[in-house]
Amino acid sequence: MKKTVKAFIEIGKNLDFDIWTDPDADISFGLLGQGKTISEAKQDFWDCLDDMKNCYKESGEEFPDVEFEFKYDIPSFLKYSPFPLTWLENHTGINKKQLSMYITKRRNPSENTLKKIQGAVNSFLKDYSQVNFVN
Repeated sequence: MKKTVKAFIEIGKNLDFDIWTDPDADISFGLLGQGKTISEAKQDFWDCLDDMKNCYKESGEEFPDVEFEFKYDIPSFLKYSPFPLTWLENHTGINKKQLSMYITKRRNPSENTLKKIQGAVNSFLKDYSQVNFVN
């Protein structure tokens, strides 16, 4: 049976991106990806996964059937997001300066703030997933 493992994406201390697997996951290994962009970090993560699969193969062990659910911390999402801070401000009511403080980790958002951001993004994606163009 396939296991779903959370992989957390966050901004590292050097403002690059880190991706790491949930240490509480029911797997016997951990993975880490790093890069200047999320795409680079994901590629490094997948390369690390391939290396781990090779280690299992070389030792004659069966590699577990896993899939990964990527979860963003708010600074990495805001930095990576295609949504400009002005758009987020208009759709969440959260001041753009406040959002900037989350990116730089000078402040941490409350649970209510996280829900506002996630709600605005999910609403936008739902609305636009139903777009159909006519000629």
